[in-house]
Amino acid sequence: MTSPQGRFTAGAALVDGSTIRRAEAVGKHLFIDFGPDRQVHVHLGLFGRIRLAETPAPAPVGAVRMRIEGSRSYLDLRGATTCAVLTDDERSAVVQRVGPDPLRRDADPERAWLRISRSSRPLAALLMDQSVLSGVGNVYRAEVLYRHGLDPYLPGRAMSRSDWEALWDDLVALLADGARTGRIQTLRPEHGRRRRSGPRHYVYRRAGERCVVCAEPVAVAEMAGRRLYWCRSCQAARPSSMTAEQPTAGG
Repeated sequence: MTSPQGRFTAGAALVDGSTIRRAEAVGKHLFIDFGPDRQVHVHLGLFGRIRLAETPAPAPVGAVRMRIEGSRSYLDLRGATTCAVLTDDERSAVVQRVGPDPLRRDADPERAWLRISRSSRPLAALLMDQSVLSGVGNVYRAEVLYRHGLDPYLPGRAMSRSDWEALWDDLVALLADGARTGRIQTLRPEHGRRRRSGPRHYVYRRAGERCVVCAEPVAVAEMAGRRLYWCRSCQAARPSSMTAEQPTAGG
């Protein structure tokens, strides 16, 4: 392992020449186990990129933070928020801080439900909190709330258990589909999922465009540091919901 950019030189030296025992993702965290007690921890953040190629490695170009090179393949990491070597205990501490990951078979949705059902924070903010739920980014946040007709400003404690179970099951299916295909496709077949043209999402990045179901203009606002998209008609607050005041369209 090397660090052509130079920002990970000391860490790379600790595992250089070692064999990868396993690699696994927990939410947005990637752990590459070189053992014993050597875990390379990567968090891509918003701008990180990994390139894995089944070809001999060319000379590095640009800001390559970490390169893992084999005889017939290589991996380049660029722009990550975190790239560090951890002990096994330090890795465990990171994992304990994050919520259940819908992509993992060992995920316990009850952990997330306990946090959500006791919180007065808006549901859309809770879905982006990685200590509540792992791996749900801005696209899936907007789309899963739309698919279940949930007001993004609904306080977590006002969400029903049945709505949570349906939302979790949908996240499991959507994230698995995205991991398998490499594309985030959230439209159901009856709403044009298999069309070659037209929208791929219900509301994400469609501010001001017509909702594909009711034709209401898609609203946008800022929440949890990211743009939130939703349909005021399809996701209208239910009479029993204890919703916070919503901003005007356009945020």
